[in-house]
Amino acid sequence: MAEIYITEEQRAKCRKVADAFAELYELMDVMVADAGRFGFVRLQWFSEGEGFDSAMAFSDCLELFEELWRIWYEHEVLTPVLGTPLAELDYDEIFQTLSKDRQEEILEKKKYFISRCEDAFG
Repeated sequence: MAEIYITEEQRAKCRKVADAFAELYELMDVMVADAGRFGFVRLQWFSEGEGFDSAMAFSDCLELFEELWRIWYEHEVLTPVLGTPLAELDYDEIFQTLSKDRQEEILEKKKYFISRCEDAFG
């Protein structure tokens, strides 16, 4: 019998997390696929003819959440400053340059994502 890398409980929780970030898949070249007994796979940077350039497997919903949050956060923080000297800073430094209102919006968005998959973390 083939080895199983994810429990049914974690599979359900990871599905909840993947679904919570559905809007991310519309913003960026990223998606999460159910890979059966292997868990869930984050695919990123699609190129026609080549496929996805980056893949990472997850069997823990918290790790999947943190990865998807990181991608969303980096997109929201970096995109507005591309082509400016601020783009040379790290993400947290860029975050500190944002208005307090924008910082709060970003932090509220994390709370929103958490609420969308809350029972996955319980």
